[in-house]
Amino acid sequence: MIKEPSDKSYVVAVCLSGIFGLAGIHHFYLGRFIHGAFDFGLLVATIYFYFTGQIAWAIPFLAVDVIHTFIITILLISGSYKDGSGKVVCYPGQKLT
Repeated sequence: MIKEPSDKSYVVAVCLSGIFGLAGIHHFYLGRFIHGAFDFGLLVATIYFYFTGQIAWAIPFLAVDVIHTFIITILLISGSYKDGSGKVVCYPGQKLT
């Protein structure tokens, strides 16, 4: 099976993940809208529980969001993450087999 490179920019995807990762903006950029909505929902739930004084609920939501964002960022940096079309977001010079 031949992998196809994505038309999306590797640098933009990694930067969005690093800066706005908890909000899931990188998922929307890559065309993974359900994944983005999930990430954004985790952030909204965290903020809601924090500001309503329910810290015991905010912490687990934040932890899941941070772990999820960390894993996706590592996959993006390593060049093994796919966009919404199933194409690999390649780092510069990456050879696909």
